[in-house]
Amino acid sequence: MTSDDIDIRRAGASDAAAAAEVWLRSFGTALPTVRRAHDDEAVRGWFTHVVVPEYETWVAVAGEAGVVGLLVLDDGELEQLYLDPAWRGRGLGDRFVELAKRQCPEGLALWTFQVNAPARRFYERHGFVEAERTDGLRNEEREPDVRYVWRPAAE
Repeated sequence: MTSDDIDIRRAGASDAAAAAEVWLRSFGTALPTVRRAHDDEAVRGWFTHVVVPEYETWVAVAGEAGVVGLLVLDDGELEQLYLDPAWRGRGLGDRFVELAKRQCPEGLALWTFQVNAPARRFYERHGFVEAERTDGLRNEEREPDVRYVWRPAAE
């Protein structure tokens, strides 16, 4: 199945549990050295009671596999972009970034951990530029992070 065969749509309440599971699998695989600030049950509750109902949340649904990716936007912030590890490298992340840019045409900003080199390369490939680095004292994981911004090209 290619990225084009996957349906991307706004998440509903019934997607919260599956989106949380994607987040948990992806975080564990992509960031094994980063201390998680919350246990699995807290993450599931956060998706159910905060992320899906309060933010612009999108999910990628791949037939029988169900939810395989998620994108969360909040007023020009790309808050979350996570893919099930088995679905990385199929163009799904590219589709999510294109969607985020359409939804926020004036520009986007995001944070990622400095240790997450694959994510940093991905965002840079999509035109995001580094704007700030921190020592991590402002995030719950206490992990050094980096802020990226994307602005549309002047016409």
